[in-house]
Amino acid sequence: MTPDGIVTDGWIEVGGERITALGTLPPPGRVDLDVGGGWIVPGFVDLHAHGGGGASVAGADPAQVALFAATHLRHGTTSIVASLSSAGEAALDRDLRALAELAEDGVIAGVHLEGPWLSPRRKGAHPASALRAPEPAMVARLLSAGRGAIRMVTLAPELDHGLDAVRAVADAGAIAAVGHTDASAGTTRAAIEAGATVATHLFNGMAPIHHREPGPIVPLLADDRVTVELVLDGIHLDPAIARHALGSAGPGRVALVTDAMQAAGRGDGHYPRGDIGVTVHDGAARLPDGTLAGSALTMDAAFRFAITRAGFTIQDAVRATSTTPARLLGISGRTGALRPGLTADLVVLDAGYRLVAVMHRGAWVRTG
Repeated sequence: MTPDGIVTDGWIEVGGERITALGTLPPPGRVDLDVGGGWIVPGFVDLHAHGGGGASVAGADPAQVALFAATHLRHGTTSIVASLSSAGEAALDRDLRALAELAEDGVIAGVHLEGPWLSPRRKGAHPASALRAPEPAMVARLLSAGRGAIRMVTLAPELDHGLDAVRAVADAGAIAAVGHTDASAGTTRAAIEAGATVATHLFNGMAPIHHREPGPIVPLLADDRVTVELVLDGIHLDPAIARHALGSAGPGRVALVTDAMQAAGRGDGHYPRGDIGVTVHDGAARLPDGTLAGSALTMDAAFRFAITRAGFTIQDAVRATSTTPARLLGISGRTGALRPGLTADLVVLDAGYRLVAVMHRGAWVRTG
């Protein structure tokens, strides 16, 4: 699946870490892997993930973050952003500084700060005690602690100083995202004008649509400047809602994310989170009160769900899992498509869109 469309009976040549050529049969030399009727698509790019393989990015332990990244890599995610949940400023400052080093080393593609500037009414699994308004000095301190590695900040623009925070994040070169918000449609439009360009897990953690109070969802879907995240695990969204979002925003404005916690790549069980923990049952991660607490999703499963359940074409799915998130992160000159000169980040799928192999930077990390 190339930027120019589907290539039937095609081949890809890799030299070192890069794609050197693409073409149609016959291949120019020895074939290392014959896909045999399957698909080759670009490596997935995940904007929003908190954990995987039993590991969490909270605490920024290098071994844990490496396990997190390696787990998602085996499921086709060749570029991943580490997402921090709401916590005290000291903890966030410490984690941001440590994660910035791991971003510099290429373990992760950057950091997503999801909170603590979120609505108490739409906090989801974020601890209420950690939430606060985005006071300008605190915003500046945490942006500085990230040393340029913060790629996205999710906040509720209706909070005191919310619109100023959107401007500060955008001015720092990061993505300002609207999420965990109870904002009105008017405030949401003001946030977009201030520089917000992403809707964090659209529909989840935000005021629902009402015919007299449309809330944030309608303006986020309507504005061409905004890309909407969708969590397609069959739990966060009904497939009909995913189809509606795709039809409303268009395939170029949708980014699939996992919002994954420790259970991704591991399965059902009980996982630590703060003082209470999260239980995953039948793939759904919940707090004891039933609140969803992220997902156990991997991007290969999201890709498959998008096509088989949510009405995406394979072109739509590639855009949503690779091309669009790479563009948002500013790495489309390196990855996010199958094109000569780009990094050889490849995912091989069978005819039913199930994972067969993964190549990262020109080396196979999973075959079979």
